[in-house]
Parts: sequence; structure tokens; C-alpha cells
Amino acid sequence: QVQLVESGGGLVQAGGSLRLTCAASGLTFNNFTGGWFRQAPGKEREFVAAIRWSGGGTMYTASGKGRFTIFKDNSKNTLYLQMNSLKLDDTGVYYCAATPAWPQTEEYDFWGQGTQVTVSS
Repeated sequence: QVQLVESGGGLVQAGGSLRLTCAASGLTFNNFTGGWFRQAPGKEREFVAAIRWSGGGTMYTASGKGRFTIFKDNSKNTLYLQMNSLKLDDTGVYYCAATPAWPQTEEYDFWGQGTQVTVSS
């Protein structure tokens, strides 16, 4: 049984930083693409970032490029999203996801329950 458990969300002021963590069980990020998505209030869920299972390939949404960094620790089977220079528009529920495909910004097979990120002015 696959489980993805996010943590690290919270309330932060604009310009601040947060690091989200996704702990996986039942799959390994050695064999799966790890992705982060977010859903803002009243909006559809959108792709944020993804990292390939090997080779270090990464993808980012235009709004996150230069501010967000996705990385993983294979020894801990954990995926991370470092978010810097946070903006009000970054507010939303952030979801961790996994898929065997690469590149992939839409169709993911496994999802976490989400963690809330709120950026205040």
C-alpha cells in the first residue's frame, strides 16, 4: 500500500521560506518521479515541480522557477520542496504525488493528503 505523507506547511509572511516534506512508503523515489502540486482556494490543482527518479532532472512551473527547489533524499525515501521568496499567490494546499512516468505534469498515480501553506502580507 502506497502512502505519501506531507508535512512542513504553515503560516509564513510574504518573502519568507518554507520547506515541505513528503515521506513515502510502499514505493521508492528511486523508481518514481516525485511531484508537487498545489490548489489555491477556488482554483484547480496545478503543477508546481517534479524530479525524475534518477539523473537529477527537474521541472518547475514558471512561477516557481528560481524560487522553489525540488529535491529528494533516496536514503530516507523522502521528497522535499524548498520554497523561498514566498508570495501571497503561493497560498494553497500543497500535494505530493508520484508517477513512474517522466516528464509528467498532469497524470500522477499516487497522492498525499496535502499540507496547507498560507502566505500573509
